[in-house]
Amino acid sequence: MQLTMTGEYALRAVIHLAEKEFGAITPIREISKRWDIPEKFLRKIIPLLSAAGILESHRGSRGGVSLARPPQTMTPVDVIEAVEGPIVVNRCLIDSTFCHRTPWCSVHELWTEAQGRMREVLSSKSLKDLAERNKINLQVVNGG
Repeated sequence: MQLTMTGEYALRAVIHLAEKEFGAITPIREISKRWDIPEKFLRKIIPLLSAAGILESHRGSRGGVSLARPPQTMTPVDVIEAVEGPIVVNRCLIDSTFCHRTPWCSVHELWTEAQGRMREVLSSKSLKDLAERNKINLQVVNGG
C-alpha cells in the first residue's frame, strides 16, 4: 500500500491545526502555504475530514477550519482512513472470499501481521505528539 498525496496532505493539514490552540480557526490559505499543499486540492480534502468528524469548517470573512476534537484524541490512522479509506496491504484482508487460499495461506498470515504492525505504528502517536515534535524540529532547524 502506498499513501497517496491526498493522505499525505490531509495529515500535514491536520498537524498544522494541532500546533495551534484547540478551537482556533485557521484560514485554508495559511495551511496551503505553510505545507506546500495546492489550495485547490486542500479544499477538496477538507470536506472528507469534516465528514469524518476530524475538522469543522467555518464560513465567512474570518472563516477557515479548526479541529473538531482535541488533537491528543486523534492519530494519523484517523486522518488517513478519513481520506483514503481503510488501510489494507492486500485485497484478501478486505474480502476473505477474494482468494480460496485464505484459510491456510502463509502469505495471508504475513499480510495480516504487516497490516497490524502498520496500524500499530500509525496509531502510536497522537496528532498532538506530532505537532509538538514539529515545533521541536523547527527550533533545531532554525538554530534555536
